Amino acid sequence: MNYSEVPEPKIRFAPKAYVCKRAAGPLALNGRLDKPFWDTAAWTDDFVDIEGDLRPGPSKRTRVKMLWDDEYFYVGAEMEEDRIWATLTERDSVIFYDNDFEIFIDPDGDSHLYYEFEINALNTVWDLLLAKPYRDGGPPVNGWDIAGLKTAVYIDGELNNPAAANRLWSVEAALPWAALRECAPEGRPPLPGEYWRVNFSRVEWRVEVRDGQYVKQNDPATGKPYPEDNWVWSPQGIVNMHYPELWGYVVFADDEGDGYSGSAGFPLPQDETIKWELRRLYYRERGYYARFGRFTDDPSELLGTDGAWLSIRPAVETTGKLFQISAPSSDGSGIFYIREDGKLWKERS
Repeated sequence: MNYSEVPEPKIRFAPKAYVCKRAAGPLALNGRLDKPFWDTAAWTDDFVDIEGDLRPGPSKRTRVKMLWDDEYFYVGAEMEEDRIWATLTERDSVIFYDNDFEIFIDPDGDSHLYYEFEINALNTVWDLLLAKPYRDGGPPVNGWDIAGLKTAVYIDGELNNPAAANRLWSVEAALPWAALRECAPEGRPPLPGEYWRVNFSRVEWRVEVRDGQYVKQNDPATGKPYPEDNWVWSPQGIVNMHYPELWGYVVFADDEGDGYSGSAGFPLPQDETIKWELRRLYYRERGYYARFGRFTDDPSELLGTDGAWLSIRPAVETTGKLFQISAPSSDGSGIFYIREDGKLWKERS
């Protein structure tokens, strides 16, 4: 196999974190977030551009709330919008061809076997499972569905009517653990104090009004629609959502919040920095292969002139077509490994 280069995101490693409290009761879905069910849930930070500080901030506000119970992971999203439109009505259509809201979930944080969910203002859903990111050769499993999924959309305005006084649209989703645990550690829902890697994205197209309808606005230079904007909760540093290692941390708390003081009160575990440094070596090992047709077992060849960031002492093993890079965990309880297709795991001592 010839391995392609994996671009290294231009971002400092500082994913967002959110303390997800337990729901006080069942959710009656109607798409609205202004009801008692959501009162105890904090808002996330407002979304930013997918590239973070490399690009201007979004022109319209997006924010999310999360809760959980024994049956579901609940997500509520609110999106300011003066032009509310959607066209796709068939499940598992490529929903991001419309404006949409998206959820990405990697239960065990290894960047493989993760979920993607997309929904538009018509409440049309695309849900899929990815065995591995596209960069690592992973095709999506479009035939996979979130069994038992519940969704609802609320529109403060009027859908597909440019004359309406539109203010926002919002989404509620109840994602069953019975489906999500398929790729989770030990095949189970999270326990209080555990965290999963999660991110959210909003796709926003430029539109104009023609003959009383919204249509995508074309770039005169190309004759094609302008590229969509991608606004996210936790920035990626690259226009690509399929870098699960940069998604946020959702900590599942008990009724009292497990002692965490709000969404900013989750301290990043030291092991997460170790895993990030292994990930950066993986990016560079793949880039080395793309340039020279082989991997290197010399870490110094991967650092270049900016090696001051490396705090671990990695062990690198290579063959003609494979590599494995490892480093001890922070507490000495095991070894973290990453390999050529990006999978990262821990083996306990």
